Parts: sequence; structure tokens; C-alpha cells
Amino acid sequence: MLTDLQIEALKFTATCPKGLESLLAQELRTLGADGLQEQPAAVHFCGSLALAYRCCLWSRLANRILARLDQVRIGGAEDLYRAVAAQPWEQHIQPSGKLWLQFSGTNREIRNSQFGAQKAKDAIVDRLRRQTGARPTIVKHNPDLTVALRLQREKLDIAIDLSGDSLHKRGYRTQIGAAPLKENLAAALLLRAQWPRIAAEGGALLDPMCGSGTILIEAALMAADIAPGLFREQFGFESWLNHQSDIWNHLREEALQRRAAGLEKDLPEIRGYDADARVLFAAEANIARAGLERRVRVRCRSVAAFKVPSHRAVKPGLVLTNPPYGERLGDQEALRETYAELGRQLKVEFPGWQVGIFTGNPELGYSTGLRSHKHYQLYNGSIPSQLLLFRVHQLNAPGQSADKERKLSVEAEMVANRLRKNLRTTGKWADRNGVDCYRLYDADLPEYSAAVDLYRTSSGTLYVHLQEYRPPASIDEGKARNRLRDLMRAVQTVLDLPRAKISIKERRRHSHKSGQKGGGQYQKQAEAGTALRVKEYGAEFEVDLWRYLDTGLFLDHRPVRKYIRELASGKTFLNLFCYTASATVQAALGGCVRSTSVDMSRTYQSWAARNFRANTMDPYRHQLVEADCLRWLASAQQNRKGQYDLIFLDPPTFSNSVKMRRVLDIQRDHATLIHQCMTLLAPGGRLVFSNNLRSFKMDGEIDKAYRVKPLQLLDRDFHRNPRIHNVWELCAGE
Repeated sequence: MLTDLQIEALKFTATCPKGLESLLAQELRTLGADGLQEQPAAVHFCGSLALAYRCCLWSRLANRILARLDQVRIGGAEDLYRAVAAQPWEQHIQPSGKLWLQFSGTNREIRNSQFGAQKAKDAIVDRLRRQTGARPTIVKHNPDLTVALRLQREKLDIAIDLSGDSLHKRGYRTQIGAAPLKENLAAALLLRAQWPRIAAEGGALLDPMCGSGTILIEAALMAADIAPGLFREQFGFESWLNHQSDIWNHLREEALQRRAAGLEKDLPEIRGYDADARVLFAAEANIARAGLERRVRVRCRSVAAFKVPSHRAVKPGLVLTNPPYGERLGDQEALRETYAELGRQLKVEFPGWQVGIFTGNPELGYSTGLRSHKHYQLYNGSIPSQLLLFRVHQLNAPGQSADKERKLSVEAEMVANRLRKNLRTTGKWADRNGVDCYRLYDADLPEYSAAVDLYRTSSGTLYVHLQEYRPPASIDEGKARNRLRDLMRAVQTVLDLPRAKISIKERRRHSHKSGQKGGGQYQKQAEAGTALRVKEYGAEFEVDLWRYLDTGLFLDHRPVRKYIRELASGKTFLNLFCYTASATVQAALGGCVRSTSVDMSRTYQSWAARNFRANTMDPYRHQLVEADCLRWLASAQQNRKGQYDLIFLDPPTFSNSVKMRRVLDIQRDHATLIHQCMTLLAPGGRLVFSNNLRSFKMDGEIDKAYRVKPLQLLDRDFHRNPRIHNVWELCAGE
């Protein structure tokens, strides 16, 4: 047996997940440890047996507490056997007791940890048989003694595991969700995020993706001064021959008294949310098992609905969460929008709060659009991960900016107010309907004549495309520039965006002099910026906000593309003047079996090909044709009659491109184009015809020859400009 002197002067090692060493050392120091030395995934310290018990009971970070018996230098297997057999094992376990060994590490001669464990086991069993005439049974579960041996080069550490099961297994969590967070790692996140200080000041703790509730429970244990080891049924030291039950019982009773006192206090609000109702059943069971059902609440709610609880006054505190990050749950691309949605809600609903996001994919973490002021490198099991810490500034509330130096003029504030109003209406409509790219402002105030389009990329990053309409000749040029500057500042302020994420272009309204839809598409505008990826109803498109007047995706045609997608199942599809072929992509995703997309621009044909690849479209079934549509249509009359079930005809208002055989004027030429398209339709087929000439009038002969139905295909974000395009559906007459 150990003497009283030995019990007061022991050496210990606390193991922990990699990255927590310094935090664990601080915790051990607080518990009374001396002689602290950190090494990867462990901290060595000195103290009494009572200190070891206290660490097993109160450590929120350690995996195991090991009582170190010896450190010896060894070479091969015989050295290992002699070193282990030299220890007085009869002082630690009954001869007929249950024994388990944990062996880690190798050296030049002992190259297999399983071999090392076998040799060490033989040494212990042989010694006990020689000393007592009996031998212990080797069992893995609930042993009376667990011996921990670690070999590093020629140094062998021999220790007794006082913990039993890893200390992260508190005992309250018997039900878990997918990809669970270990309890001691959750505690580390809370400590790094300064939760004890925030809780002491009355700040709340919210987790928008709480899963089985581990972060919430650990937060409540800290706030209520509850020892995490109180929930465990047993520790490894309780069957150890040197166990001092009087010391242990005193420490446990003290912890029970502290728990009772802690639960008498008014704890801060601790609440979790998750979109999966099933995982919340596990969370509720775990919370109840920890005795915290009246202190911790959970509710089924999506990230998009994440807000500060309104049932009581909640003091700003900490939002801490461990979202999925694509390693074991979900697809990374699909998760980007989840992170982006979280960022949007934090900016709007949580000004003044601290935020911590723990992720194994920092790129996803930055998709929130927030800028971390600090990050910590940690490991979630074997996965390198980061805890990203953010501050949500008061100025990040709707309509405010984090840039305290950005002051708006009276005029710019007027525009900013309109943008805020539109965000509350159009922005919420877009969120509800899964629309990532939409028009926020379209000359709502006549003196600020421009369009402001929002593009949220597949990674969740927000960009703005600001197009100034040509001011009337009566407006002074300097005044026009000032108004554009006011509008740009208002956009930056309301959306809290850096200038680099805003593309600004001067643009004429649609006219007969424009060379393509919107005018001047083929003229490069700037070399700055880069192509972006955005999503629309499950399709992925490339857009370029900088180099051309148009971006590659006509936002006003969003419902037209959706309509084509709904018609396309099992159909053959022809897209004329296809531009970047976004309508063809939607048709393909809608089940179109074969398509032809025609445009004379090599630039846009290449762009369309990239869109096809982004959506994994079969190039043998979906053909791109670089050709003048007028010539292609004329030749198709001979060899493609009746080949298409669905045709989309969306020509420019006017075009005199040198590549075209003749000048195109849509008012003059639309009847010819429609007649040619109708000959290509299969029986029962449909032609969707669109143009953006505001003064357009359909030729009367078309109404007589075919069934013509006007389509009202315009989403909410273009209601201010209902004549931005015209759309009809045409079918063969009876």
C-alpha cells in the first residue's frame, strides 16, 4: 500500500484532445496542481491523491487522470518485461482481480503496440502469481485496475488510470445525434469563447444547431457550478487497492452541495434550436438526465428563423454552435447556404452578441460573411478544426453598417431608408422562396435612377451589381455623379459590404439602338473582378458582374426559366438566341431529353458550356450551336421540321452585328421568326416567345394563325417595372 507520505506527493498526467493543453493546464492550476508541464495532448503535474480525485470529479477538459508509477529506459521486449515486473502490482490489485492494459507507442525494437501490451501483461501476471500464487483475469469492461503504458523511443511511462472510462463520458449523454461533439471539447469551446465571464454577467447562451444538446448542457454545468463527474456511475480508482474512500466521499459531498447551491441561483438563458425534431428528442432526454430540464430549453426551428428569444428579457451574450461541415454530414456546397443564412440572421438579429463557430472547414465558417477577430486551432477527433470567434457590432443591425466612420448625407440616408424597406419586403420574399439573386432597387426614387441587384454566390458571399441608368440631358453631369456616389454609399451601409464586392456600371435604358438585350453586351466593361457561381432553383450558373454590361443571368427571366423547366419533362427543347443557355439548364434539370441551344457569340457559347458542365449535363444530349439564329432558322426549315416539343425564342430588340446576315428588328421581324419556329414544333408543341421592347405589338396575323396566350411571368422584385419584358405562349391552331 502507499504510505501517507506517498499519498500526499504523487505525480500525475492528465490527457486531453490535442489543442487543449494550455486550457487544461490553467484548469489544473485552478484545482490546485503544481509542477505543471505541457506536452502534446497531455499535461504533467504533481499533488496529492485528493487532488487527483478532485481532477477526476471537476475537470471539464481532461480525458484521463493517470497516476505515474515510474519512468524507465528500455530497449527490447526483455527490458520491457523486467521494467513492468519490477513494479509492486500486489499493492494495486487483488491477485484474483480484473485487470486491463492500455499500451501506446513503439520504438526500434518494439514495433507493435499489441505485442508491447502482451509482454507487459505477462510481466504483471507472472509477478502476481509469484507473489501470491494467483493471477488476475484480463477484462476490458469494468476492470479493478487499468494500467496505462506509453513508450516513446527508449522511455517507458508506467501509470495507473484513475479515470476508468474517459472523463469526457460524463454519464448524462446516452442519446446522441449524428457527428456528436465530445463533452470535453464542448467545454473547451465554451471556455475559449469566455462563457464563464459572460454567464457571470448574466449573458445568454444560444445554439442555433444544437443537435443532442452537448454545448447547452456543458454551458449550464459551468453556470450552475456543477461538477461534470457527478453524473458518472464509477471511476477507475474505486476498485484500486490504494483508494481512500473517506477523501473521495468528502469531495463528492462538497460537489453535491455546490450543485444544489448553483441550481438555486438565477441562471442566464440557455437555449438551443435545431431544424431536426428527431435529434431534439435526444437533446431533451440528455438535458433531463443532467437534471437541467428547468434550466435548458430546446425548440425546433430552422437557422432562417433564428432570433433572440422574446418570452423574457434576454441579455446579449454568446451564440456558440458546431454546424455540420461536410466531413461526415451533408455536402459542402449545400452547407454553404446554411452558414450564409446563419451569418445573415446574426447580423440582423444579434447586434452586440459574441459568436463562436466551431468547424472542420474554416472556408464554410467564413461563408457567414462575418469577420473573426480570433480563432483557435483544435481537433474534433482526428479532424483539424477551428473555433472562429466573432463580434456582431451594434451597427450590424438592419440598415446599419459596421464601419463607424461611414457617414451618410441627408440624400444618401433617404436612399438607404428605401433600401432598408425593400430588404424587409423583397428580401424576406426572396429568403422564403429560396431566391439568391434578385433586384433590390429599380429607380424607386426617380432622382436616383439605377438598378441594384443582389447576387449571393454558392458559397454564401454577397455581391452587388449596381447599374446606373443614363440620366436625362437636363441633369448636370456633376450632380449625376454625386447621386451615384450617394447610392453607392447607401448600398455599402445598408448591406455592410466592402467596395470590392460592388460592381458599378453606367447603363442606358433599353432602346432600339442597343446591340443586344440591355444594350452593348459584347463590350467588355472592366478586367477587375472574377466570375462567380450562383444558384437558382437547384441550377448553378456562372455570372460575371464586372466585364460585361449584362451579368450572364437575366434576373427578370427567372420565372420564365422556371416555367420552361416545368414544361420540359420528356420534351425536346430548342433555345434560340440562347445567350448563356440558362433556360436550357433549367429545361435539362426539368427532365428535357434533348436540346439545341443556338447563339452566334463564341463568348456566350463558351459560357453556356461552363454552365452545362457545372450542372453535369450530357453534351451529347444537349448540343450547343454557334451560329446566326436567322440563318440557322432558315436552314432548319428544310431538315428539322417537327423536331422540337418546346421552343424558347428570346431575341434582342435590335441587332446589326457584323456576324449576322441582315439587321434584326424585333417589331418588324417577329412574325417571320415565329412562323419559322412554329414549323419546327412537333404536334402539340409549344413556343415561348419573349422580348423586351416596351412598345412591342404582336402582328395581327400571328393571333389569327395560332393560339396565343400572354403569360404574366414576373416575380415580386420586378413589380415596379412590369413592362421589362413581354412573354407569350403559342400553340398550333385548332
